[in-house]
Amino acid sequence: MFALSGRWADVVLRGRFVVIGVMVAGLLALGGYGLGLGEQLSSSGWDDPSSQSVRAAQVRQQVFGRDHSADVLLLYHAPPGTSLDDPDFADPIVAALDTLPQRFPGHIDRVNGAYWPTTTGMALPELFGSDDGRHAFASIAIHGADATEQARNYRAVAEADGFDVPGVDMEIAGGQAVAGALNDTMVHDQQRMELFAIPAVAVLLFFLFGGAVAASLPLLVGGLTVGGAWGIIRLLTTVTEVNSFVSPVVSMIGLGLAIDYGLFVLGRFRDELAAGREVHDAVRHALGSAGRTVAFSATIVVVAAAVILVFPQGFLRSFAYGAVITVSLAAFTSVTLLPAVLAVLGPRVDSFGVRWFRRTSPPDRVPDTVWGRVAARVVRRPLVVTVTVGIGLLVLVAPIRGLAFGGINERFLPAEHPARLAQHHFDEIFPLRQIDPIDLVLITYDSSSRGSVLAEASRTPGLAAPFAQWMQRPAQSSVFTTQTVLAPGADRNATIEHLRSMPLPPGSTLLVGGQPAVEKDSIDALVHRMPLVIALVFLATGLLMAISFRSLILPLQAAALNLLGLGATIGILTWIFIDGHGAALLGFTPQPIMALVLVVIVSVIYGLSTDYEIFLLSRMVEARAAGASTTEAIRSGVAHTGRIITAAALILLVVTGAFALSDLVMMQYIAVGMVAALLIDATIVRVLLVPATMQLLGDACWWFPGRAKRSERPARAPTRPATAGPPDTAEHSAGGSLADCRPGPPAAPPDSPARAVSATSPPRSR
Repeated sequence: MFALSGRWADVVLRGRFVVIGVMVAGLLALGGYGLGLGEQLSSSGWDDPSSQSVRAAQVRQQVFGRDHSADVLLLYHAPPGTSLDDPDFADPIVAALDTLPQRFPGHIDRVNGAYWPTTTGMALPELFGSDDGRHAFASIAIHGADATEQARNYRAVAEADGFDVPGVDMEIAGGQAVAGALNDTMVHDQQRMELFAIPAVAVLLFFLFGGAVAASLPLLVGGLTVGGAWGIIRLLTTVTEVNSFVSPVVSMIGLGLAIDYGLFVLGRFRDELAAGREVHDAVRHALGSAGRTVAFSATIVVVAAAVILVFPQGFLRSFAYGAVITVSLAAFTSVTLLPAVLAVLGPRVDSFGVRWFRRTSPPDRVPDTVWGRVAARVVRRPLVVTVTVGIGLLVLVAPIRGLAFGGINERFLPAEHPARLAQHHFDEIFPLRQIDPIDLVLITYDSSSRGSVLAEASRTPGLAAPFAQWMQRPAQSSVFTTQTVLAPGADRNATIEHLRSMPLPPGSTLLVGGQPAVEKDSIDALVHRMPLVIALVFLATGLLMAISFRSLILPLQAAALNLLGLGATIGILTWIFIDGHGAALLGFTPQPIMALVLVVIVSVIYGLSTDYEIFLLSRMVEARAAGASTTEAIRSGVAHTGRIITAAALILLVVTGAFALSDLVMMQYIAVGMVAALLIDATIVRVLLVPATMQLLGDACWWFPGRAKRSERPARAPTRPATAGPPDTAEHSAGGSLADCRPGPPAAPPDSPARAVSATSPPRSR
């Protein structure tokens, strides 16, 4: 399964120049097309389209039109010693508001209302002015059929300073201002990450491979993968909405995994050259071993991401699209373009290097390296290691009891960001005019029941004020709507549930909507479908691992340890972002974790954890197939893959860790979560916990229905499995061997016909 046949290698080798030309030209063309991706991305997709809150919004919009009241809120502050009615202060503002729709036709529909009378809006001083007479606001309606068009129109006006009034102290709040600030911050953080991560990864690769040419190849794969993925996703936007969050995800996952995959294939190719193979044979063996593992591990990551499509939110579906496209393209590029380039370069892959950095460990000395010695200590005291590490991870899991979910808001921005400050000041001055009210939509033909429903709803605990009187359209006399806001510190969920559980007159329907209800319904949809998603991920990845490794125990062990590592990561996120222990260092406001982003983190971490498990177990399975005992296989696996797993994790740490300094809390979630997960997984879990638990399980690790018992195999007990054979079985420090994932037939005795045949054939790649 997942084998890259010799025929595939032959196709790549024979047409290497064509492969290079077509792949590079195609990916560059896609990358050029993808440069316009940002303009096609959507800012919507945070809600559950089938929820009651979304239905309430749809009914309200059909009857009353879209609610523009909180699009843009221009907050004006009168200078000390003056008032809002002072002509020197008010006249320039009114003049600017009167001409705003004419100055930006197609971008601004109208001024909804203001403290002062305007040509397109009502004057409502009692609603739009503060009690002290020094602060007022105007509500601006942004043109647009959907969130994406509205965001684009708002940006055009804001970039032209269209809202500014010379000499007037003004702040811009409202939904579009906050959304635009969040998007701009995300784009800036992505650019900063790329500027930092690419040079840092280049330096790491140079030290790892000891040469400029070798170090540049994984970067080539990563860069072309990201560009190609951008182009494909832009094509996808022509048939479905894709959230803007997909762009940093493509950069982070694409760059990190593409470099990792390139690292595995390139490292194995250099090992084969060092073992004495000619160039084309080295490419074949690299594809047959490292290429096979890349294909398998990419499949695992793709499955973990694709299952996210079960969730209804467009945000998560966009992540799934981006992850599936990027990971698939990274793997495909690593087993097509990269081998073709290696076939052309041959030994010149080590050009422009420093020989000292290219030192490799002799095959018979690999078990005596740092990783080999660590493995030896672990298998000598497996129970002590399992209990100690297990308790340590459970301590990290403990803070998860305080986990709380929330939605996205202005507090995700830095504390001093103008949009966040503007929204904070607006909510403080006008607490009953917040941009996230609770909406009620009543559908009834019984006009006498409206008053009782309104009175009962207004008695709901947690409201800052009673609901306003019902609004209705004469042409739609059966639909009524009203709204109010939550009191500070109120239990949002309890308030919404109380409203939804109210007794209603026969034939009446009450829909509860508004941003608080949208967030609650979105989180409820995640919680409701999470068991199904977890079951599908475990079932799919477990089956793939069981078929490939021919063991039912190893997939179960991997799932259990992955869950423990995930729990520890979420515990760390809770301790930092909810309990606030990292607030001063990272510069954020402690608040509930955004549920949608946490799903992304869990999906990526689970895929990567299983990825590293495959690299480790594949070497153990190879040693086992060669006749090693369970203990010998464990030591061999850790000794031969410890360096490659650490190097791969370190590269991803650099790429994802660059977001830890993000100005956006949402990206800090991902960065800190990925860094914590990679540190836990690549060191504590893979190097300590996996070998310790396998040693405790013993030969039961390899149980699979129909597999012959070990006693029925020809006896063979090498003291140094997978290192005493031909040179190609050894891992070298530059990258190491990633063995076939499925165990082969038992090794033949030295004087058997099979051994005689193998002596006249090229050494088998393991």
